[in-house]
Amino acid sequence: MIRLFFYNLRFLLLLTAAALMPLTLSAQEVLRGEVKVELEQVRGFLVEETPHLSAEQGRARALEEAANYFGAMIYGWSFHYEVGERARNIEEKLELTPLGTVPADDPRLEPTNLEIKDFNLYLWADYRPADTQRQRLAKWKAGSNRSAQGYGQSPLENKYAALEDAARAALRAMLRGGERNRPKEVTGYISLAAFPRYWLDKGQWMAHGRFLVEIQEIIPFAAY
Repeated sequence: MIRLFFYNLRFLLLLTAAALMPLTLSAQEVLRGEVKVELEQVRGFLVEETPHLSAEQGRARALEEAANYFGAMIYGWSFHYEVGERARNIEEKLELTPLGTVPADDPRLEPTNLEIKDFNLYLWADYRPADTQRQRLAKWKAGSNRSAQGYGQSPLENKYAALEDAARAALRAMLRGGERNRPKEVTGYISLAAFPRYWLDKGQWMAHGRFLVEIQEIIPFAAY
């Protein structure tokens, strides 16, 4: 009987440990992404005082970009999107408001690999979210939120604007494919699903972004 008691006790302990294991693994969730920084100035892009960035300056810029993207994945933005229509002379317009940020000196942000190749600096970074941040990430991944992706462009002097334009294009494509009637305005929340990808084309920044979207309100043209 005693031997059977301890056998059952051990079995229960193993079951308890197995039940707790997913919680332990989720607590170790790590966000990861790669940032590319041009160490040599893009031709015609005369923002820097010097024509080249040092490796240390490039690393600092890459960490700042990575922090911005991690913040956009965890907190996202609230948005107000006016779909626009040429026939009614209504301009298309997207307003994004950040809901939170991750500072570049956050101890949870860690550069894991750095490589310099062809005057470009490539940096991989990890971010280990706190409990409250993991809860936010879980809400973004909820089944009620929609996935969207888009391509954007911007002038050389404003690389980040290409990502905002990609978000606009993603919202437009998502609404076009998911709404029976064309809306006039849409409000809600949007976050990055992964780090964006940038490249140069015909003197402009191009960006591709993947997003998660929570729609709060859709205002149809019939309301006006």
